[in-house]
Amino acid sequence: AMHIEPGIIDAARLTGANLAAAGLLATQARGLIRAPHHIVQQVVKTLLAASVFSVLMQVWHLPVGPSELHLIGATTVYLLFGFTPTLLGFGLGLLLQALLFEPQDLLHLGVNTLSLGLPLVAMHASFGRRLFAVNAAERFTLLRVLRLDAVYYAGVVAMVGFWLLLSSDAFAVADWARWALAYMPVVLLEAMLSFIAVTVIGRWRRHAPVQLYTELGRLHLA
Repeated sequence: AMHIEPGIIDAARLTGANLAAAGLLATQARGLIRAPHHIVQQVVKTLLAASVFSVLMQVWHLPVGPSELHLIGATTVYLLFGFTPTLLGFGLGLLLQALLFEPQDLLHLGVNTLSLGLPLVAMHASFGRRLFAVNAAERFTLLRVLRLDAVYYAGVVAMVGFWLLLSSDAFAVADWARWALAYMPVVLLEAMLSFIAVTVIGRWRRHAPVQLYTELGRLHLA
């Protein structure tokens, strides 16, 4: 989803994106340092988030117009591991995928990180944190997962559109709407996958590994 084809964005803007992405990730990494008693758990969650994200990204991807369709699994990873591990896991996962599978994506690492990370910030700030709040009144339901997905992918679509508007490729900008429309079935599929994954794994939320290394204990599950 966040992949922008090489050559569309100039070097100066890529440098700015890399600096902005590094700053975004640093804000969360700093939080880990301030809570050293939780750092092992958070690091494990981050590695798990990066792994799940990377597997889903590699399972299926389809070039469409100036970008690609992917199974990102954003809400799945977010609901399982929480906001900070997911944000850091996206950055780590993108780096590993570029190193192992798509070396040309190293140039766009900042662009891709922002395209996934900023929509995650919006999703967490708008509806996500309510599901994790202490004594949360909002029960985990498929409808609420769909709402999270809608916010997240609206953000991803907006981010890709933003990068294309900064480019000089008129065809890419015009083709953006076709790419965005093609993403609608993927959004619905991912919402279903997220709901099923959380519901199934949530049955073991009182077991020690699930308690330690997921956020399912904070969700108001049925």
